[in-house]
Amino acid sequence: MRSQHATPLPTAGRIFHGWFVVAAAFAITLLGFGSAYSFSAFVESLQHDFGASRGAVSLVFSLAGFLYFGLGVISGPLADRYGSRRLALAGMLLLALGLLLAGAARSMTQIYLAYGLGVGLGVGCSYVPVVGAVQRWFRRRRALASGLAVSGIGVGTLLVPPLASALIDLWGWRATYLALAVCVAVLGAAASRWVENSPLDRGLAPDGAPLPPPCAATPALEGVPVREAVRSKAFVLLYLACLFCAFGVFVPFVHLVPYALDHGVPPARAVLLLSLIGVGSTAGRFCLGPIADRLGRRASLAAMYCGMAATLAIWSAFSQFWALALFALAFGVFYGGWVALLPAVVMDYFGGRHVSGIIGMLYTSVAFGTLIGPVAAGYAYDLGGSYALPIATAAGGNILAAAITALLPERAVSPRTVL
Repeated sequence: MRSQHATPLPTAGRIFHGWFVVAAAFAITLLGFGSAYSFSAFVESLQHDFGASRGAVSLVFSLAGFLYFGLGVISGPLADRYGSRRLALAGMLLLALGLLLAGAARSMTQIYLAYGLGVGLGVGCSYVPVVGAVQRWFRRRRALASGLAVSGIGVGTLLVPPLASALIDLWGWRATYLALAVCVAVLGAAASRWVENSPLDRGLAPDGAPLPPPCAATPALEGVPVREAVRSKAFVLLYLACLFCAFGVFVPFVHLVPYALDHGVPPARAVLLLSLIGVGSTAGRFCLGPIADRLGRRASLAAMYCGMAATLAIWSAFSQFWALALFALAFGVFYGGWVALLPAVVMDYFGGRHVSGIIGMLYTSVAFGTLIGPVAAGYAYDLGGSYALPIATAAGGNILAAAITALLPERAVSPRTVL
């Protein structure tokens, strides 16, 4: 009986530990991106209290987004070397500190430093490491596991903005930031304890299979080094596609609520639109991952870009709440599918040994797009009084991304076994 309990083989009554890693990643992305994407609920209050333009306030989100995607180039390799759990914990604590300091800010400059740096560094430290860890635990159901892990972003977008809006009405925006900080610190630290870097630490191969008897080379040890990966055609094409996509994909997260308010939608309903992106995003991550595992992840990724382009193209034609709600749901589905598929496609091409570092390098493209896109849209509105140009540009960027993705090679980059 003792020998049976000691074996790493999954049993009928035992849940594969990889799913606990997925659950931890879900919680961490929910807290991180839920806090980040709730920023739209604070825009009106910040404009009012600090007398700032829409472009100036949008810069707060862009700075945070630049950091939490750009920092992956550092946090990814650190997670590959020292483990994802430490990075996840540090990120949650930094995020909580940034929210706490934002609530005490007395100027827009302090908001830039507290929210921009705190939230940006916090999400940046935790996001790539936990997403990279999930990729190593699965092979056959990698897109499903990745989708479930990052569906925390969608659920966070669904839950946190309306919660923040309600708390702002009750307590004011400063106390709301304090409440978010406490939740992130407590729940984020608890979730971080479930993060584990690799199934090898439990004597398992991906999907819970036992290690082969020689244990000389296992799937988790294969992978292309980061320096070789970034010089490959596959990486360059993935990078360009993400860059063009990111210029517009985050514009709705900042400007959909102000756009709705400009068209006479009541504030409570306007914030609900952001939650509907979260609903669609969650559905996309849950439903499209398994479909992509069957139909092909590369082709499915191109389809996500096409879907985002199509929905963005019709956004500016809508002004009534029900039409904007349909846009938010449809856009969220394709956005969620994109976020879920991208790490899985990286794993397909480059293997698992350095996957966090490679994902971190790839996300620098998203960082630059996030830095420029939302703030450019804000200043375009300040100058012209319309979102027509930034919305059209966002749609065009996703069309380019889809065309570039179609050029990706069909075969993976030859992996190297790390001894």
